[in-house]
Amino acid sequence: MKYFALAALAALGLAGPALAADPVEGIWKTQVDDGHYAHVKIAPCGELICGVIAKAFDANGPIASENIGKPIVWDMSAAGGGSYKNGKIWQPSTGKIFNSKMTLSGNSLKVKGCVGPICKGQTWSRVQ
Repeated sequence: MKYFALAALAALGLAGPALAADPVEGIWKTQVDDGHYAHVKIAPCGELICGVIAKAFDANGPIASENIGKPIVWDMSAAGGGSYKNGKIWQPSTGKIFNSKMTLSGNSLKVKGCVGPICKGQTWSRVQ
């Protein structure tokens, strides 16, 4: 029994780093696009990083939107040093999906999406 307890404690100690949150996890405010912006909840989806629209806003404040709960970022893989790559991002105002990458720097997240040579980008801010 004593051996089992020690083994369980050792397993928990080894699992600790795997349970650590990725620095990009949290709620992010997008820039205004077509008069609207959103709060995006970024979290793990399996071994990758994904983001879902948590709230939507216009110039007057929160709004009811059919986009709440929809994925906006998916399949991002951490590349180290605050970089994320090989993901997809959806632009609700156009309905287009772009190949995407993100760069995290403190409370600022630069997101960039490209279709061929045409790229668009925004800088999102962490919601405190």
